Amino acid sequence: MRTSVTIPVLSWRAAITGLAAGLLLVASASADETCGLCVKQVVTNSELATCFLDQYDQIAKTGGTAVVVDLSSCASRGVVEPLPSPNKAAVEPDVQFMISRTQLDCLKKKLEAPGIVLDPSATIQLDSCG
Repeated sequence: MRTSVTIPVLSWRAAITGLAAGLLLVASASADETCGLCVKQVVTNSELATCFLDQYDQIAKTGGTAVVVDLSSCASRGVVEPLPSPNKAAVEPDVQFMISRTQLDCLKKKLEAPGIVLDPSATIQLDSCG
């Protein structure tokens, strides 16, 4: 009688442990792809892009699957911004945002692409990163 009680208890514990381990594996495997707070696009300009690239190594060292990027110290203060071109409306650049590790690498690659036009501002799509 005692054996029949022990077996279901051990089976139940094994099942729960296995389920928990499986959920952790699925969560960690897809965390980089399904960051709920991560942005799908970043609006930037040449000044912020340069600052991001300069700080990339430091930003990439931060822990976790999601990375908080804070470029508020990079924004120029007291400098008159150039007037936007008449055929392209300027959008306010993103100074703080959260992206996944995959998006971080993708943003770096896209900002380093030759011929990219960043001024007055450019929208970098991150949902195509993969």
